[in-house]
Amino acid sequence: MEQNGVRSSTTITYRTGGANMRKLLVLLTLVLAFAVVFSTTPAWSEETVKVGIILPLTGAQAAFGEIERNSFVMAAEKVNAAGGINGKQLELLFEDDTGKPEVARSAAEKLISKDKVVMLGGGYGSSETFAIAGVAQQNGMPFLVNTGSADKITEQGWDYVFRLNPPVSAYPAALESFLTEVVKPESCAILYEDSAFGTSGSKNFAETAERLGIKVVMMEGYSKGGVDFKPLLVKVKQANPDLVYMISYVMDASLLMTQSMELRVMPKLFVGGAAGFTLPEFVKNAGNAANMVYSATLWYETLPYPGASEYYEEYVKRFNKPTEYHGAEAYAACQVIADTLKRAKSFSAEDVKTALAETDMETVFGPVKFVSYDKKINQNKLPTYLVQWIDGKLELVWPKDVASKPYVYPIDWEKVWQ
Repeated sequence: MEQNGVRSSTTITYRTGGANMRKLLVLLTLVLAFAVVFSTTPAWSEETVKVGIILPLTGAQAAFGEIERNSFVMAAEKVNAAGGINGKQLELLFEDDTGKPEVARSAAEKLISKDKVVMLGGGYGSSETFAIAGVAQQNGMPFLVNTGSADKITEQGWDYVFRLNPPVSAYPAALESFLTEVVKPESCAILYEDSAFGTSGSKNFAETAERLGIKVVMMEGYSKGGVDFKPLLVKVKQANPDLVYMISYVMDASLLMTQSMELRVMPKLFVGGAAGFTLPEFVKNAGNAANMVYSATLWYETLPYPGASEYYEEYVKRFNKPTEYHGAEAYAACQVIADTLKRAKSFSAEDVKTALAETDMETVFGPVKFVSYDKKINQNKLPTYLVQWIDGKLELVWPKDVASKPYVYPIDWEKVWQ
């Protein structure tokens, strides 16, 4: 028989005859009842528990996908070494969304209909994550988002969609207090990639600037993957803002800074809205132009979260390069997935969703508990931080009580860029 996409078969041989017939009929009834119970929650009978993870493993965002995939694998190995999911091995099935919403949508459909996963995870780019979330909700499949941050993802009333990471509107929270207490800028320019992530983040930061009394002298989007940002940066130089706030992925972030250095665009400070500005590839690509650049961030390895520093050290040892908040999000997501599946009454979508909604735990990324506020549902709430590239190393500089190194401000860009 095949129920809920899982195949099972029962072969029973019996003979005719009074008492034996009655015994066999009773046995047949019990066996069939047993088969029905276990076929309605098929994953219980599997040797592994399958979870689908969708990330950009090729294309422009592959650097993010790599750091997240590595972290998912590390966490899953630790889960399985400790007994897995109540004795079953956790099996992560990775699908590549290539940074395209339509590919992400197809990947989600494949994992649900063909691979019969019990839940979905991943979700890097906001546009791709939104596409996955729509498929998950339509199919009644629990989906734990670990990176896609456009606010609208948890504002649709989708009860099967949960988000571990803060929304993009929360990214500048630490920056806000830094600007108020330290920099006190009078004007700013906002540059952003015209994706769901960039558009949402730029709008939110413009509202923050207005609330703080900072005049937005320029707000302009650009298409990702460009190679010449000089016309855009000439406008910035002419506007002469105190602050340049940029929401960009890693290649665009690198080019924006190298070309700013070439044109001698010199605000009081450059600040990235996380994303590309925190990856090791940013300083590798931008070189000296990355020095003293600030960025919002969601995590740092010295924060007092259980296992945070151990995760960082293990990642560096294993992959010979540092990790940052994207990797911590993925590692924590795997921790939550494992905890959810261990607590679920069964692997049916409804039971998994119920267990996910009841999550209340500590992870390497911080505490995870899903709440509803404003327009959002199933959204985790966490503090955010401010980092600065200082002599080739990303340092946590704000708030002061958790800083790994004091911030550098004011900045003499001519001296920095020599």
